[in-house]
Amino acid sequence: MDPLLRSELIRYGEMAQSCYDAFDYDPFSYYFGGCRFPRRAFLDSLHLTRHGYDVTRYLYATANIRLPNFFTKSRANWIGYVAVSDDETSRVLGRRDIAIAWRGTVTRLEWLADLMNYLKPVDGKKIPSRDPRVKVQSGFVDLYTEKDDSCHFCKYSAREQVLTEVKRLTEKYDGAGEEVSITITGHSLGSALATLSAYDIAETGLNLVEGEGSGRPAPICVFSFSGPRVGNVRFKERLDFLGVKVLRVVNVHDIVPRCPGFLFNEDVPRVLTKLAEGLPWCYSHVGVELELDHKSSPFLKPTSDLVSAHNLEAHLHLLDGSVSFLFFSCFVSYNTSYNVNIYSIII
Repeated sequence: MDPLLRSELIRYGEMAQSCYDAFDYDPFSYYFGGCRFPRRAFLDSLHLTRHGYDVTRYLYATANIRLPNFFTKSRANWIGYVAVSDDETSRVLGRRDIAIAWRGTVTRLEWLADLMNYLKPVDGKKIPSRDPRVKVQSGFVDLYTEKDDSCHFCKYSAREQVLTEVKRLTEKYDGAGEEVSITITGHSLGSALATLSAYDIAETGLNLVEGEGSGRPAPICVFSFSGPRVGNVRFKERLDFLGVKVLRVVNVHDIVPRCPGFLFNEDVPRVLTKLAEGLPWCYSHVGVELELDHKSSPFLKPTSDLVSAHNLEAHLHLLDGSVSFLFFSCFVSYNTSYNVNIYSIII
């Protein structure tokens, strides 16, 4: 595997893992549902300062699913962060990289959002779309767009929080004459939110800031780990048209990437997909898939446990050490030495 692409995948995978490591899981904690570390000390607390990023904003999400208080303690939960590369890392990369990391499913509210697996038009949730036929999974888009005026952390939706911060950072650095890139990562539910927010940023045009920088749109890239399907085939086509690059890292034994759309998906003959296009359960994966097999590693137990197959740290182990690639196609990666794009084709 190209060592540059490998290092990129591990770096952003560790950012996604940090969202789990920093989340306060203790139901008896006063800060349950929040982040265990202050923003300015976040990466240092997790020993991730070697990546050379500074966290600029925490992200919170909620969903208007009415549940009894005993069922869910916190309706607003910390779900990720926005970070930007520091000066030294930016010099090495040849650009100022804005990184967005989303956490996967942890709370009961998020599990319910995962199960709302019917499609709904994306423009119905105030996300712009040139094509009214673009649809996404209901639970994902609700978690991304809902807000709660009574909550200090969710007066603004996760969507409003991330778009506001991306707009601020792109204007700041592009206006200063720097080339900017936007890289989004996440695991499981987080990968769905990463894909959805990448589409939103591109469709909204926040990567098209006109300043003293390169004058080109800021490239948007998604590193998805164990991600489910997010939308229908129109969503996939629109994402491709907008130039968003998505690399999906999956374990062949993991069931989550096969959902939703278990019956009607991109593997079904095009004729049947066309007939089922109007159904609220006809999904399509996006981007390029990189398949791993945890049973090929001599350091991991050849277990058939579904939870283990979905584990993010197992994915990172396979990328970093023992790895079995079943299929890999063309994907755009950014060169960290020469400030140009590398088109790596690995079979």
